[in-house]
Amino acid sequence: MVPAVFVFGDSLVDVGNNNHLKLSLAKANFRHNGIDFPGKKPTGRFSNGKNAADFLAEKVGLPPSPPYLSLISGSNKNNASSFLTGVSFASGGAGIFDGTDQLYRQSLPLSKQVEYYSKVHDSLVKQLGSSAAQNLLRKSLFAVAIGSNDVFGYSGSSDLGKGRTPQQYRLYGYDARKFVMVGLGPIGCCPSQRNKNKTEECSDETNRLSFLYNQALMAMLRSLQSELKDVSYSYYDTYSVMQNFIQKPTSYGFTEVKAACCGLGNLNAKVACLPISKYCPSRRDHLFWDLYHPTEAAARMFLDDAFDGPPQHTFPVNVRQMIAQ
Repeated sequence: MVPAVFVFGDSLVDVGNNNHLKLSLAKANFRHNGIDFPGKKPTGRFSNGKNAADFLAEKVGLPPSPPYLSLISGSNKNNASSFLTGVSFASGGAGIFDGTDQLYRQSLPLSKQVEYYSKVHDSLVKQLGSSAAQNLLRKSLFAVAIGSNDVFGYSGSSDLGKGRTPQQYRLYGYDARKFVMVGLGPIGCCPSQRNKNKTEECSDETNRLSFLYNQALMAMLRSLQSELKDVSYSYYDTYSVMQNFIQKPTSYGFTEVKAACCGLGNLNAKVACLPISKYCPSRRDHLFWDLYHPTEAAARMFLDDAFDGPPQHTFPVNVRQMIAQ
C-alpha cells in the first residue's frame, strides 16, 4: 500500500526512543508495560501491548517503524537500509513547543524529531539517489500524534506559538506529502485528571484546551492544503470517538472507562504504572492502561477507525482513501 511509515509524536506512539535518553523520566521500559506485547516484555511503549503506530504499520503490511535512536546507536550507525520502511521519532513527554518536556527532563520535541528526519532523508538520497528517494518518500505515510503534553503543561503563555514555522512545512521540504494527523482526545478525562476532582468527573478546562487545539490544527491543515496542492491528509477526530467510548462504553466492549488498569490508589491514579503497581486481569475491557495512555484494545479501535472509519470521524477522507488518492 505504501513503502514506509514515518512517525512523529509523544508517548501515545513512542516505540522506544526514550529508552535511549539517559536523563528522561518519561520511560516505559519496565514492567508491567508490555505484558500483552509479543514476548511479554517491556519495550518502551506506554501500553500493555502494541500502540497505534504498530497498528498503522500492520494495516499497510509493514513491520513497526523502529525507534530512530536505536538505529543510530552502536553497530547500526547510519545504516540507511534500516530507514527504508520507515522510522519512528516519537518520544514520551514531547511537545510541539521546545521546553514542554521540562517536567520529564528530556525528550525529543517535534523540532528535534523533524531535524532527525532530515538526516534520514539525506541518508536515503545518498543511498537511493535523489529521484528514487523522492519517489519513496512522497508515497510514504507521515503520522503525527502530538499536543497532549503542550495542553497538560499549558500556562496561559501567549508567546507559545510566535515566530515558528509549523513543522509540517519543514517536512514538506523533505518530500513528505501524505499526512496522518491525529487530533487530541478529551484528555481531561484521563485517570490523572479525574483523580484531581473529588467527583471523579473529567476536567472541563483541560478538555476545552484539547478542543481548541483540534480546531486550530484543522484550520492549519486546510490552509496547508490550499497552499501546497500536492499535499493530502487524513485528520482523525479522536475527541468525539473517545467521548463515544466514555458515554456508551458497553457498545464498544468496555466496562471501565474512568480508572487506569495499572497503578495504585483511587482510580489506580494515585501512583503511576510502576513495577510495584497492581494491574487489572482483563485489559480488554479498560479504556486506559495507565494515568494517560489507552490500552492496546483501545489503541487498536482508534486506529481501525482512523484507517477505515466514516466521514464523521475522518476528515476529509480516511487513511485508506488518502493512500488510494
